[in-house]
Amino acid sequence: MSTETLEFKAEARQLLQLMVHSIYSNKEIFLRELISNASDALDKRRLAGLTDDGLSVDDPHIAIEADSEARTLSVRDNGIGMSRDDVVALIGTIARSGTAEMLRKLRQGKESAELIGQFGVGFYSVFMVADKVSLITRKAGEETGARWESDGDGTYTIETVEDVPEGTSVTLHLRPADEEDALHDYADERKIREIVKRYSDFISFPIRLGDETLNSMKALWARPRSEVKDEEYREFYRHISHDWTDPLDIIPMRAEGTFEYEALLFIPSRAPHDLFQRDARHGIQLYVKRVFIMDDSRELLPDYLRFVKGVVDAADLSLNISREILQQDRHIQLIRRRLAKKVLSAIKDLMANDAEKYRVFWREFGTAVKEGLLDGVENHKTILDIASFASSTADEPTTLADYVARMKEGQDKIYFMIGDSRAQVENSPHMEAFRAKEYEVLLLTEPVDAIWVEAVREYDGKEFQSVARGTVELPSEDLTQEKSGSYAPVLTWLNETLDDVKDVRLTTRLTSSPACLVSDVDGVTPTLEKMYRAMGQEMPPVKRILELNPQHPLVSGLRSAHEARAAAGSESTADSDPTSASNPTADSDPTTDSDLTEMAELLYGTALLAEGGDLADPARFATLLADRLARTM
Repeated sequence: MSTETLEFKAEARQLLQLMVHSIYSNKEIFLRELISNASDALDKRRLAGLTDDGLSVDDPHIAIEADSEARTLSVRDNGIGMSRDDVVALIGTIARSGTAEMLRKLRQGKESAELIGQFGVGFYSVFMVADKVSLITRKAGEETGARWESDGDGTYTIETVEDVPEGTSVTLHLRPADEEDALHDYADERKIREIVKRYSDFISFPIRLGDETLNSMKALWARPRSEVKDEEYREFYRHISHDWTDPLDIIPMRAEGTFEYEALLFIPSRAPHDLFQRDARHGIQLYVKRVFIMDDSRELLPDYLRFVKGVVDAADLSLNISREILQQDRHIQLIRRRLAKKVLSAIKDLMANDAEKYRVFWREFGTAVKEGLLDGVENHKTILDIASFASSTADEPTTLADYVARMKEGQDKIYFMIGDSRAQVENSPHMEAFRAKEYEVLLLTEPVDAIWVEAVREYDGKEFQSVARGTVELPSEDLTQEKSGSYAPVLTWLNETLDDVKDVRLTTRLTSSPACLVSDVDGVTPTLEKMYRAMGQEMPPVKRILELNPQHPLVSGLRSAHEARAAAGSESTADSDPTSASNPTADSDPTTDSDLTEMAELLYGTALLAEGGDLADPARFATLLADRLARTM
């Protein structure tokens, strides 16, 4: 029997050190790697047995043996096994082919080779916990086997051996457990059970520890839905989500072709407490060939669907060498797009077929879903289709499709208003004309609404239009030229007097309120301004337009007072002695310039308060209002 002792190349020694100390974030993954390799070997033997009866095996399994006194751990399988050449080619691949270029890419996290099925990569993780490793293997159908042994430090040996069973056995001589590793004794059967349950529970072959089978082998996502009972799905959902309420919907899916994966997703019936926290965990677990890789897989679904729970099991996936950090490659992007479309389609079906479940869904997750309207343009139409919004004409939320179907003849815009609460919006002066003429307005009261309406301009060919922005084009009695002209002097004076407004104009938007403030068509809304300031972003003061209701007594009275004051001012200018009998107006006109200015400030302040705005000087406003009330008593 020939034995060879070989030296690792310098690059290989560096690679081994890199794997042990840097790439894997926790040491227990070594057992996951060994079980995965054993499962691959069993799969290969099962396939080989389909064409060669001599290669079939009656009891395919993986066996784990632990000896706490000798501090050894063995993982055996009766899979396809390896010949001596296979051992050199597979386990020795990295040892013989490691190059400075590969090391450089690994250090930079750029290596994206298809390593998931390559025996050598995961196998070397055993040196994180062992100071010596022995491997004995014999390929199914061959007479002799091979023994490979190394301490991972500089050399390894390989020799031909006889009288060994078919399959592969890996024995780890574990390092002594120190105080730091007291909770990670990998020769402890309790620790072995914990690791197998976490990472390898759904491996399709039994994993045995003595007479005990450690894994459930129940990969529900791999079974047709017709063969799985609803209670099994609910039990699995509780297992992965730790949520004891039943899910609203179950979404199994399978993709076949050049890139294969299976998924089993669940839409919960209640939102998690951390749904809107920055460090909230995502609900998708990633498996590769039924081997658990990671949870909190943010790359597999867009952030606005972070509440979805479930698993994705890929037959082959580009991972980094540790299988932990997903690579941003086309396969992951493809899964992400397909899963998102599938979930949105399931929500749409829920909306069409179960109104009560849909209402629960939108109540719990609608705010998060609307974040998708800020996530590029993909799926915008579908998100708008499944969205519901509070309406000024109904107690129940309405869909956009239903809103469009109810639009008045000649109406070509979808009207909305943004505010902090339904009550605030409904009582806003901006709503008066719409309410009077029975036009439906969507009431948007969540912070995300103020942002998405800036990004999404239309739905089904109908433009979104804020009732508090720009001009309003509702069928109404237009302002006559005569009326507009009669207000021109007071409007000009107000523009000069009120520094906080961009313009002052008359409007048909109001029916009972004296005034309101509106933003320019392209101006920043008050809600957005507040949000930017809350995020610490400095913004220049945003001036808005003050619109006046010429039918209101306060506005018409202000015009009259301004005309009277202007007339009094011109007469006093014509008379050098303002107290003479030729100027009786000086004594009879009680309105002064200061009075007019205070009335203008009160008019602006009431408009600001009516929309829920903040006064720059509340104390001054209160004083002016109290003085004005006192004069009326």
